[in-house]
Amino acid sequence: MSASHPPGVSPFKSDILKGQVALVTGGGSGIGFEISRQLGLHGAAVAITGRRQPVLDSAVEAFCSEGINAIGIQGDVRKNQDCERWVEETCAKLGGLDILVNCAAGNFMASAEEISVNGFRTVMEINTIGTFAMSRAAFPAMRQRGGGRVVNISATLHYGATWWQIWVDLIGGQGPAQHPIDDSISVAAGLSQLAGLSKLAGVDASKDDVNALVASTVPLGKVGSKWDIAIAAVFLCSSAARHLTGDTLVMDGAAWMWREPAVPRKMVSKASRGVEAKSRILGVAPAQRSKL
Repeated sequence: MSASHPPGVSPFKSDILKGQVALVTGGGSGIGFEISRQLGLHGAAVAITGRRQPVLDSAVEAFCSEGINAIGIQGDVRKNQDCERWVEETCAKLGGLDILVNCAAGNFMASAEEISVNGFRTVMEINTIGTFAMSRAAFPAMRQRGGGRVVNISATLHYGATWWQIWVDLIGGQGPAQHPIDDSISVAAGLSQLAGLSKLAGVDASKDDVNALVASTVPLGKVGSKWDIAIAAVFLCSSAARHLTGDTLVMDGAAWMWREPAVPRKMVSKASRGVEAKSRILGVAPAQRSKL
């Protein structure tokens, strides 16, 4: 990253989303809050949704203090009528809908033998069915504006087996129906950005302990942040990504591509030197050594 754009400082112009209207489910807290904030700071009018009105009110107050045009609409993404009402109110109060960010999510830790059917159903209704229902509700409004962008916030937990997350291991973090309209894309947040990370590391772990643990598994050597996810969402909602769709942008510092080596580095180096020594003894030409 260049010196002119240190972490936390946007590389984009502040009006890059000027004139756009965004609706962010789960926008009152966590990653959703920061996504809503960054969309607003870059010019978009923002509607946030969630089940807890006080949380929405607090978030809207914070956004307005930064000059963001924002509203909060209470409801439950598991209810189709609420999804449709959110779109209707957003269009009525903000003038239309150009961007939908599906960030509302449900998750808790449980073993496969302990989780109830209702618990499993709840997670699926929020994460999978809710994403489809919200996207479906937004489609007519976006079509009236000539198109739009749908960004689905996912995770990387399903890239490998994850303890105490059976719905992830069975179905995958993104689930079906991720692309209900052409212009949709997912951002997969790495472990370091997920809410409740301390629960995965142990209830007695401090924030510093958790950060150090996660950083040790990330090739970049540092944990990610909500800002990293949010600024990626700004990029995906801008004209710079107008030809980018139907794909997943993984934001985890390349953690999903890395694992502890099965063979220690010293052992590999020793074996390599042994092969080179054997080549010299046998008089093998340099061009042939690579085949050994």
